[in-house]
Amino acid sequence: MNKPVAMDKLKLIIKREYLAKVRNRSFIVMTILSPLLIVGMIAVVVFLTRMNNDQKKVIGLLDESIYFGNQFITGPELSFVDLEGITLEEARDSVAAMGYYGLLHIPNDTSIEAVSEGIQFYSRNSPSMAVTGMLESRIGKRLREEKLQELGVSQKVVQELASNYEIRTSTFSGERSVKGINELKAAIGGGFGYLIMMFIIIYGAFVMRSVIEEKTSRIIEVIISSVKPFQLMLGKIIGTSLAGITQFVIWIISASVLGVVVFSLMGIHWTELNSGTNIPPETMETINEAAASNEIVEIYLAELLKIPWITLFVSFIIYFVLGYLIYSSIYAAIGAAVDNETDTQQFMFPVIMPLMLAIYVGFFSVFDNPHGPIAVGFSLFPLTSPIVMLMRLPAGVGADGVPWWQLITSVILLMLTFIGIVWLAAKIYRVGILMYGKKPTYRELYKWLKYN
Repeated sequence: MNKPVAMDKLKLIIKREYLAKVRNRSFIVMTILSPLLIVGMIAVVVFLTRMNNDQKKVIGLLDESIYFGNQFITGPELSFVDLEGITLEEARDSVAAMGYYGLLHIPNDTSIEAVSEGIQFYSRNSPSMAVTGMLESRIGKRLREEKLQELGVSQKVVQELASNYEIRTSTFSGERSVKGINELKAAIGGGFGYLIMMFIIIYGAFVMRSVIEEKTSRIIEVIISSVKPFQLMLGKIIGTSLAGITQFVIWIISASVLGVVVFSLMGIHWTELNSGTNIPPETMETINEAAASNEIVEIYLAELLKIPWITLFVSFIIYFVLGYLIYSSIYAAIGAAVDNETDTQQFMFPVIMPLMLAIYVGFFSVFDNPHGPIAVGFSLFPLTSPIVMLMRLPAGVGADGVPWWQLITSVILLMLTFIGIVWLAAKIYRVGILMYGKKPTYRELYKWLKYN
């Protein structure tokens, strides 16, 4: 078979697979419904979070001591109701009857240390860590103040000691730098890597399912009479990939537009979308301080603008395509080796494991040391590089970022791996598509690879 004819057949297979997917009723329905569901779920979560945050927790306060008079003032999250002239038993009954969140009892004693040991918080259920944390912070602050005053430290010095210290950071050239920018860059790259992982898991299964359907319907026996298994597999991979990319692009555009419209109507700003995330106190403190300082805000913006966005997007497309082609080839080989989706379970974990490993190792290693041996090794290893390398690229390419040789080597290894996996997968595909009624083992797959 000459090359032009082979290419024509490959194009026909790609076109057939693409049109079969995009014309499928479930494909159309999911393309329309998925952005609506995603934006709807995010909007509901944000709405419920706002309602939950708007509900101030009311705490009854029975303070029988003389030490904590000014520490429990009503704030944006906690409201305190003073209970005076009643016993502890009466206070608990009153708080329970009024439906308050809890009761804070501060007994009377000869010293503040003895008082603090007897402080008790009562509630209907176990209190949240946020509430107990705020109460402990206020009590601990008052304890420190009292102990320092007992040592003869003036009130002015006590206030000065309570202020936090922040070290100033600069580059070797003398430019002001800020904390957390490397973590922010890695998180941006991690977001791109996570998209690749989810796309591979979702749409790789489409390729596998398509192969299984054609194999069980015996249509494959007719097709391979005029097309080589390698061409058929490659055409299915590319066609299904194009259909998946089409759906993915539609999702991104429609969800973005819909999200802007919905959140604008709800009066929600983008900063509120992070209100429910688990941000460490140190990071939150840094963000608040940065918001109060125009200089630091400008530095953060300048650092974000220094991110090579064009390089990052181009690299995302390259790693996205190559990574998906590699894994979809593996999925196609699995689909050819089995008769139903149930039998695929024994092969799925080894396929997904490198992706999960890339996410976890990438976050742990790239955050702490983006140029360390672990980060470099996983960014070069083809099965993990599409995720880990994207987490390193926001730092730039060149002297201060990812060396050019590592980036080029990573891409070349991905290409060679794709060719190698397609070749191996084609050998499994050639034998597996005609095997029925037998659950393959890893040993049998190895034998199929040795067939000429």
